[in-house]
Amino acid sequence: MPELKRLHAGHAPAVLAFELANRTYFAASISDRGDDFFDQFTDRHNVLLAEQEAGSGAFYVLVAEDGSVLGRFNLYDFADGTAKLGYRVAEQVAGRGVATATVRELCGVATARHCLRTLRAATSHDNAASRKVLAKAGFVRVGPTTPADLGGKSGTWYQRDLQP
Repeated sequence: MPELKRLHAGHAPAVLAFELANRTYFAASISDRGDDFFDQFTDRHNVLLAEQEAGSGAFYVLVAEDGSVLGRFNLYDFADGTAKLGYRVAEQVAGRGVATATVRELCGVATARHCLRTLRAATSHDNAASRKVLAKAGFVRVGPTTPADLGGKSGTWYQRDLQP
């Protein structure tokens, strides 16, 4: 059974393997991270850990029994009880309810561990799977994104008010 775990330094090799193995799959529905992301992965991973330590974000990985990463679930831009949610799951588990179940779980974690009251997530009009995940996880549409929100793509902001 996969387990949602808070990101730590030891996750770096499995997270990089996850990103590399799914790069083409992700690029079909969201903006590609670019070669620099992979070339500077260790530095970027350390920045996330520093943000997490400072309390401005919380980063999670969905880890399979064999230690491989099946998904990333990030809470970032904490402000006044609100955070943004970003997530991606491996192609091998896509379409099986894994993202929806994990986003629901993370909503509980966001309230209990991070004292958040509201989560916001943006998804492009091209990403039907993500829109479906957000709707099933209790998010509602709240307005359009700007091109800067989604790497130049048009899309929609979704929001979920969390229960304590």
